[in-house]
Amino acid sequence: MGWKPPLLSGGDPETRTRRLNAEIANGRLAMMAIIGMFFQDGLTGSAWGDWANYTASPLRAFENELGVQAPLGFWDPAGFTADGDVYSFKRRRSVEIKHGRICMLATMGYITPEITGKFGGYLSPSEKLAFADIPNGLAALGKVPFLGWIQIAGYAGFTEIQARYDADINERNEPGNMGWKPPLLSTSDPETRTRRLNAEIANGRLAMMAIIGMFFQDGLTGSAWGDWANYTASPLRAFESELGVQAPVGFWDPAGFTADGSTENFARRRQTELKHGRVSMLATMGYITPEITGKLPGYLSPSAGLKFADVPNGLAAISKVPAAGWAQIVAYGAFCELSQDQSKGTPAAAGDFGFKVLTSSDPAEKTKKLAAEIANGRLAMMAIIGMFFQDGLTGSAWGDWANYTDSPLRAFENELGVQAPLGFWD
Repeated sequence: MGWKPPLLSGGDPETRTRRLNAEIANGRLAMMAIIGMFFQDGLTGSAWGDWANYTASPLRAFENELGVQAPLGFWDPAGFTADGDVYSFKRRRSVEIKHGRICMLATMGYITPEITGKFGGYLSPSEKLAFADIPNGLAALGKVPFLGWIQIAGYAGFTEIQARYDADINERNEPGNMGWKPPLLSTSDPETRTRRLNAEIANGRLAMMAIIGMFFQDGLTGSAWGDWANYTASPLRAFESELGVQAPVGFWDPAGFTADGSTENFARRRQTELKHGRVSMLATMGYITPEITGKLPGYLSPSAGLKFADVPNGLAAISKVPAAGWAQIVAYGAFCELSQDQSKGTPAAAGDFGFKVLTSSDPAEKTKKLAAEIANGRLAMMAIIGMFFQDGLTGSAWGDWANYTDSPLRAFENELGVQAPLGFWD
């Protein structure tokens, strides 16, 4: 702007560049800082943002309520309390406490029979149905007689009506207070009572998560403890012992290709994976080897006068290979595909083309080597794509950034404000 501030301007070019860079960095920090100050000042009346001054917040009505516990404090990501409606908050709190209590009982109902066993005698003498005949968990739903369901629904209705629906909110003004003082849990000491009520809410929340987890495990495995070995209906079970199922992810199919459980489709994809992996391993070595060992002597095409040394490494070689060379490559690929029967059930369909170099007669050793082939093939598929990308941008499979002269970012990478750790960041 033509202004030379004393003490900041002048100096040698290196010092001037350093100071201009510092100005840009400090300016960026100040832009963030002033927006934060505006926000704090607007909400609290102070740029230092004392929360105690933010009396207009709709959350202030609930931040000292039961259930506001570390580490989250008052947590309402869905914004149910954003309107500040006290009655709606108490109504939801009442529902939360009731659901928590039911889930605590349900969770104990799952666990207790597994530990202590079941009652003796009959659940329904008229139907000769003993307690021992009722399985634990979801399987019990199909065993309870119709009159048993009537009793359950009747008891739940009696509980709601006898306690007068929403009386805890409308009459006692305390969500969850149904007028019952459970022995050993109730107390007249205010501090102890608050601590126990907080514990009830926290335990209820945990129980709601626990019972849903138990339902899920029970539905899939037939047991609330979720033994995976019992989940025989899983479409993944057909493939969890296949080659390629390796630590740390185990059987990993995020796209759900095997969700239909089709062994034929799985075998076809595995065959394709093996071929692509093998081609990629050869291609990766084809990139690396000439860089390390050099190229073959002599002519690639004597008729065209083309030496091996004339063919560049990487993608640039594509335009150097003669048409007859491409015909040979395509013909060889077709020969490999067509020379063997790869129909369903044949060894070739499983990737065994009769080439025995790295194999073993020991079954465990052979399995280890086949698993290594799949793992190495997967790595090579990622590697060759990375090499193509680097080669296409930089002219080298090793991706020297200095060679990427066509990058639109190169015009600005030496500008002021390009600073660690981000460098040029746009």
